[in-house]
Amino acid sequence: MRLAERMQKIEVESAFDVLVKAKALEAAGRSVIHLEIGEPDFETPHSVVAAAKTALDEGWTHYGPTQGLPELREVIASYVSQTRGITVGPQHVCVVPGGKPIMFFTMLALLEAGDEVIYPDPGFPIYRSMIRFLDATPVPLPLVESRGFSIDLDYFKSCITDRTKMLILNSPQNPTGGLIPENDIREIAELVRERDLIVLSDEIYSRIYYSDSPPFSIASLPGMLDKTVLLDGFSKTYAMTGWRLGYGVMPEWLVDAVNKLMVNSNSCTASFTQRAGLTALSGPQDDVERMVAEFRRRRDVFCAALNEIPGFRCVLPGGAFYAFPNIQATGIPSRRLADMLLEDAGVSCLSGTAFGDHGDGYIRFSYANSLENLLEGAHRIKELSRRWTSSTKD
Repeated sequence: MRLAERMQKIEVESAFDVLVKAKALEAAGRSVIHLEIGEPDFETPHSVVAAAKTALDEGWTHYGPTQGLPELREVIASYVSQTRGITVGPQHVCVVPGGKPIMFFTMLALLEAGDEVIYPDPGFPIYRSMIRFLDATPVPLPLVESRGFSIDLDYFKSCITDRTKMLILNSPQNPTGGLIPENDIREIAELVRERDLIVLSDEIYSRIYYSDSPPFSIASLPGMLDKTVLLDGFSKTYAMTGWRLGYGVMPEWLVDAVNKLMVNSNSCTASFTQRAGLTALSGPQDDVERMVAEFRRRRDVFCAALNEIPGFRCVLPGGAFYAFPNIQATGIPSRRLADMLLEDAGVSCLSGTAFGDHGDGYIRFSYANSLENLLEGAHRIKELSRRWTSSTKD
């Protein structure tokens, strides 16, 4: 048999392909510094692990409610209400295995063939993948380096048409580490508030920021709560990527549709992981604060080191744990340079083109690695730069 034609439209995450290549080099005896995967290199907090063990011992190993355990949804609603300055209840919360199901279920429930979806470019590759898979029309919205990788509002306005059904926002952002300033989000809200579209606000990095004020959510603005799906979860904040625990906060009219898709695909999210999530949100946050402080330290040192490499220009990211240097001055295409860094320097990273056409001319490094490895990686890149610098002179 042949695969269905729709499978030609679905894409993968390049990070995992690069990881396979890097692991193969390691198996052959090469030293590789892994800066490709977007995963905190910290352990899940001990209190969270202990809560999961207790839950297993107590028998939380059976089916639970499709929408999520009521007690976890209650805590999530309280947390989101407090941190975003809004009022939501457990009836607005859907707990799912990771953040991606909220992306997929929301799009599957709302998009018809030909509907247009505006999404950030460079951006998380699954956005475009799901849009294309559903026969909707991807409308890339370039992120502007000179604006801290925020949005050109005039360009955004030109992207909106009568067929625009969804806008995807991501702040703090993958792959750039950029944040959308509050004033920009307010202007975006003014442009979409009266339109028949939904905003998918991907806030999975909401706790990993380096300014005095937290990232601003469009759901906080008047009239936007009823047309926003807020995506968040436990993977990044609590180093729980393998636990597969995320959630969406959405208008009640959308909850039933998401629950139907959830019960048809996953039945429910694992009960013992939800019990662990309950402890993560309601317990001490010291581990989160220490992790973010360490990410800040790494960011400052690593970005400074990148800026000393000929041909590299790296703005200081405002959130997440990614550096996204401009490498156009090297004269080497992004994909080729990423391959060179892995094969010749043993530094595993991602081409900016893995995140969209507007990522050309950039490289993404995850600084979710030790400071020692980050400095060694920067040193290796600088040593390799002598080769392309001399070839340019020749």
